[in-house]
Amino acid sequence: MSLTAAAASPNLTTPNPFLSSTTLFKSPKLLTLPRNSRALISAVSSTISSSDWAVDSWKSKTAHQLPVYPDPDELRSVLTTLERFPPIVFAGEARRLETLLGKAAQGEAFLLQGGDCAESFKEFNANNIRDTFRVFLQMAITLIYGAQMPVVKVGRMAGQFAKPRSDNFETRDGVKLPSYRGDNINGDAFDEKSRIPDPQRLLRAYLQSVGTLNLLRAFATGGYAAMQRVSDWNLDFVEHSEQADRYMELAQRVDEAIGFLSAAGVTRDNPIMNTIEFWISHECLHLPYEQALTREDSTSGLYYDCSAHMLWVGERTRQLDGAHIEFLRGVSNPVGIKVSDKMDPTELVRLCEILNPHNKPGRLTIITRMGADNMRVKLPHLIRAVRQAGLIVTWVSDPMHGNTIKAPCGLKTRPFDSIRAELRAFFDVHDQEGSYPGGVHLEMTGQNVTECIGGSKTVTVNDLNSRYHTHCDPRLNASQSLELAFLIADRLRKDRLKRSSRTDSQMSGSAPV
Repeated sequence: MSLTAAAASPNLTTPNPFLSSTTLFKSPKLLTLPRNSRALISAVSSTISSSDWAVDSWKSKTAHQLPVYPDPDELRSVLTTLERFPPIVFAGEARRLETLLGKAAQGEAFLLQGGDCAESFKEFNANNIRDTFRVFLQMAITLIYGAQMPVVKVGRMAGQFAKPRSDNFETRDGVKLPSYRGDNINGDAFDEKSRIPDPQRLLRAYLQSVGTLNLLRAFATGGYAAMQRVSDWNLDFVEHSEQADRYMELAQRVDEAIGFLSAAGVTRDNPIMNTIEFWISHECLHLPYEQALTREDSTSGLYYDCSAHMLWVGERTRQLDGAHIEFLRGVSNPVGIKVSDKMDPTELVRLCEILNPHNKPGRLTIITRMGADNMRVKLPHLIRAVRQAGLIVTWVSDPMHGNTIKAPCGLKTRPFDSIRAELRAFFDVHDQEGSYPGGVHLEMTGQNVTECIGGSKTVTVNDLNSRYHTHCDPRLNASQSLELAFLIADRLRKDRLKRSSRTDSQMSGSAPV
């Protein structure tokens, strides 16, 4: 079936040592107006200016979803160490990504963003990183071939550890413990010691991020991603499937195209044939960590959060007067905003104005996560509000988070059909509104997991316990990811041919058939 054919959790205010006069920082003065009111928007508008930002000005705002550390002195020591560590990424790389995202905003490129729901220390190994990267390569070549445009490849990798929680505590069999918040904060084992936030985990997360990115850079530039290896990217467990057959057919066409280019003088030694650009991203959640890795760029004088090329702010932390928006408005990385069906169009416009006051293409990516039915009702109003305000954004679909359900066995899962339906709605709405569907944001893995149900290699509810490895939310496996890429590529191809037909009709002065 082609693409042409859950409510968000409430915000959680965590008691916050970063805002306590008895621990680390000065107590803030808080605004108390309702979050979505026009009065709040007006109040925030009148108090924000670009000149009053500092790398630590977020400390004067309300911060949600931050852990409470039992030993502030140990935390301070760890943060001081991180401040002395080298940056994980560089400002020039983030600027390059911003340029390409600006092209996606204009319909001249397509963003493929994906990776783990939450990276873990336990599953950190070269094979897992390689397999996810291989799926990226397969999906990207599929999308490039169908869309006939560049694909911007951004991983939820090398730093995607922290996770927001809908509740401070988790209860099992009458035992109540603090919620697991990601391996960079505490452990997922259900015991009291594991659930205590440990600052040393931030150092381990930094080192794992550096190691992951180092391997990704080697894969991207060391020959592994060379076009002539397109047939070698297939994963063993995806073989003998419909997706594998389609992919190998595509690979044969790519090989033929490479032969033509070689005959025309574009040799296999050309960098465009042997290397790719790959970026990393994560949710901007743990603000002390993000601040510790923020650096002033010596060439531009601008500040960049050097923990990742791109950051996004989540549904639970995007308050107009909140600490996360305060931090993000001052760093120059590309920024994403997660948007559910609860987003008010006026609030979205104000968020865009706060985070991108100069309306720079590529600075802002709006990542919608609504469910198919809500997408058709809510997204048009957001698109129109942004367009009426004259704002430049890249529209991206996250079809995962609005489609999470609980299976009878108690495990969370996501039906492939629901994910496909939301993507179809996303493309349909943009076609209707005359705007550009700029990309897709997925939780996926190169492992042969059974976490999302459905797909052509049908994973059933009864299969969930077989290979359910996620530390947080369910991910698409490699087969499901590639199947989704073919569906998106088919839709992009149809939209491309439709636009071409309209252009030809306009040039000839006749109405399209």
